[in-house]
Amino acid sequence: MDTRLSCELIVQSFGRQPASGGTRAQLYLTIRQAILEHRLDPGTALPASRQLAAELGIGRNTVVRAYDQLLVEGYLESKTGSGTFVSEAIGNTAVPVRPKRMIGTRQEGLSRRGNRVASSALSSRVQAGAFMPGIPDVTHFPFETWRRLVSKQMRHEQRHLAQYGYGGYGPLKAVLADYLRVTRMMACSPQQIMILNGSHQALDLCARMLGDAGDKAWMEDPGYWGARNVMTAADLEIKPIPVDAQGIAPRDNDWSEPPRMIFVSPSSQYPTGAVLSLERRLRLLEYAEKNRIWIIEDDYDNEIRYHSHPVASLFGLSAAQRVIYVGTFSKVMYPGLRLAYLVVPEDLVEAFITGNAELYREGRMLEQAALAEFIDAGHFTTHIRRMRGIYEERRDRLREVLSSHLGELATPFGGSAGLHLPVRFNLQLDDVQLAAEALQQAVVFRPLSMYSIDPDNRLYGMNLGFAAVPTEKIEAPALKLVRLVEGQARKNAGQR
Repeated sequence: MDTRLSCELIVQSFGRQPASGGTRAQLYLTIRQAILEHRLDPGTALPASRQLAAELGIGRNTVVRAYDQLLVEGYLESKTGSGTFVSEAIGNTAVPVRPKRMIGTRQEGLSRRGNRVASSALSSRVQAGAFMPGIPDVTHFPFETWRRLVSKQMRHEQRHLAQYGYGGYGPLKAVLADYLRVTRMMACSPQQIMILNGSHQALDLCARMLGDAGDKAWMEDPGYWGARNVMTAADLEIKPIPVDAQGIAPRDNDWSEPPRMIFVSPSSQYPTGAVLSLERRLRLLEYAEKNRIWIIEDDYDNEIRYHSHPVASLFGLSAAQRVIYVGTFSKVMYPGLRLAYLVVPEDLVEAFITGNAELYREGRMLEQAALAEFIDAGHFTTHIRRMRGIYEERRDRLREVLSSHLGELATPFGGSAGLHLPVRFNLQLDDVQLAAEALQQAVVFRPLSMYSIDPDNRLYGMNLGFAAVPTEKIEAPALKLVRLVEGQARKNAGQR
């Protein structure tokens, strides 16, 4: 297909996509859908941005930004001097056509434990300091605005806010549905969103409603220990799957034994920061549909990204409703808020809401009402933009200090999103021992080796949280770590 034909196809399809997310999002979705449906085949040349802009009657920058997003996510590839083409990686994998109902009956879609709950319903000690991972800087949070919004809800004497909330506060779910459609390319209704008390509760609900004792769950390795503990507590059998530079990387023998569920952080793998490649996203979705597997997508830091092209969610790419999306407000607002949310497939909504009411009960309705207005009035996005700049400066300073002093001993990597910077040791060093020595000097970090299950997947190094450390205070504790790493390296060299 030449550029003239591809241009005609895009122009003809453009009006079929919803325009609620803006012209750029509409064009992005148009081209992405055409690629996934193979109406634009791998290797197809796309029209120049100026030509397509003229044909659509939109600004050239809008086309450029849409192309850039598709390039970042792997749908397109650029060839210097030749133009922009549909990626060859799409060739062997396709997103399945969405069936009318993926889940035939409630019993078929849920675990035995989940069915019992739904059908019988009757009603580290150290968490602060440099460089504790996952801790945001709350000193910049607009608490005065937040107190005003909470007080406003209390003054109105809305007695329904003092009651349990069935699935969450309706206006908050509506605002979130709009927010996710624009920022994460997710088409979901407010009814599919559940508000919960933290992401651990969200993961526990998934494990208990979808898995039975002994069911197998794939976990990224290295991966988020909190999710692993939740799954283990639900009596699931954990199967560690290695991670590489393109995200979770199942081996050939892994595919032969389909699990009940797959836990994955595709937009920014924790703790490595790897972004799951498009080819693997598509294969994972195809595999999940074919084998009736549930994918739990942890999007823990989707707001805190340090480039202009956030990766679209796996949920938004799924056509078969096999993905459950987990989001949280703890990192971008403040940890004590303890509000998170699930976006679940339509056929699971009723059972999940019932299960949540039976197992945990809902609450925090005053905060949910205040949060709905906080987001709707623009305070949320304003705070995100401000904190992105602050966190990026701190990340850059930490990386600068470590890179200039550690030399060949260790290498910072990842760090394109989130509140942490992983550092890999290039020599055989004991990161657990180093963490203990650092703690004695009032410096905190998590050893990278503790995130792994399988020794074959183990990384050795430091996971450093920079978000809550002011830029001017980063160098001193960072240099303490440098001296500890250098000291252990010298000691090891002397022993040899």
